[in-house]
Amino acid sequence: MTTSRADYGLLRGLMQAIVDDRDLELQVVATGMHLSPEFGLTYGTIEHDGFRIDRKVEMLLSADSDGAVTKSIGVGLIAFADVFSGLRPDIAVVLGDRFELLSAAIAALIARVPIAHIHGGETSQGAMDEGVRHAVTKMASLHFPATEAYRRRIIQMGEDPHAVFAYGAPGLDALRHLTLLTKQELGSRLDFGLESPTAIVTYHPVTLERDSAAEQIDDLLAALLQAKVRAVFTKSNADMEGRLINERIAAFCRERPADYRLYDSLGQTVYLSCLHHLDLMVGNSSSGLIEAPSFGMPAVNIGDRQRGRIRAANVIDVGYPVAEIVVGIRQALSPVWRAGLSGMENPYAGVGDGTVSFQIKERLKQVELGESLLKKRFHDIGPDMDRQSTPRSAT
Repeated sequence: MTTSRADYGLLRGLMQAIVDDRDLELQVVATGMHLSPEFGLTYGTIEHDGFRIDRKVEMLLSADSDGAVTKSIGVGLIAFADVFSGLRPDIAVVLGDRFELLSAAIAALIARVPIAHIHGGETSQGAMDEGVRHAVTKMASLHFPATEAYRRRIIQMGEDPHAVFAYGAPGLDALRHLTLLTKQELGSRLDFGLESPTAIVTYHPVTLERDSAAEQIDDLLAALLQAKVRAVFTKSNADMEGRLINERIAAFCRERPADYRLYDSLGQTVYLSCLHHLDLMVGNSSSGLIEAPSFGMPAVNIGDRQRGRIRAANVIDVGYPVAEIVVGIRQALSPVWRAGLSGMENPYAGVGDGTVSFQIKERLKQVELGESLLKKRFHDIGPDMDRQSTPRSAT
């Protein structure tokens, strides 16, 4: 199940690995922002990549208030009941912490379909994603966290150590398999000049801070002007106050089209090419922590949305005030500071050989289906919690 451009880019390698295996069948359910014209109707990207979409679940209401999000979850829950009744999958794979996943996970639990959850065990203390992520973890039977620390956290939540596998972040496989654009090709694709310094900027609502988005995005935009940094913006997610953020950015860009541009969706190749060629990242996207380190790209991480997540040396944490953001941007552009990133390791890369998706596919293929997978028991932490054993395999 994929909800947006973001999780599709991370799932794409796994989807292809499943298609390439003759013993497995891929079913794809697209929902959330994929089906919204406001966010570029990105389900078309899935089809363009050669995947068949088996079901499209319309669930987003045309507002981003807390009431609308709650009602969207309810609409999705009803729709996913029909999805599981019709498709009857053996395993449901979900990634991350979007609120849409609650609908899918609850419906899968009731339909007795085991859930495999990717990117569990992480923390993001400024967003309600934290609660969604951990709730899905407790409903899931198989877990694929991105780091060993996150694996330990899932085990701390009572999950079976034999069912938790820390292979790395699957989205980073694309760095081994995709051909990135040259800087000239990137500028042409964006229809935007890439003179330095240019940032890629993504800012999402800090959903546990009520009525804060307008002031926060205005401060970020003011900081870009004060620091004299141009920017390629990607849209905020369809979270509470996400539309307000996008409206503010759109107005800002309309007034300064030569230096600032907002895109509904960049797609994986263009987005990763931006990380390769642009000068820095600004905002509060998890991409600054997970993907950006692999490019040695500095990431000015604003506020609390990513608080608690493991970070590499490329991350510069700043508060919301304009002055703090400007200081962070200037540090990120400092040649002396940037030189210190040479040889930096990405904590989310696993062994770094581009096989994370393949390893997840192999584990899904080998797992023994049946009641034993569904009937989870709470595993108390014991002296052997650090031991990662091989789970029961199908014969």
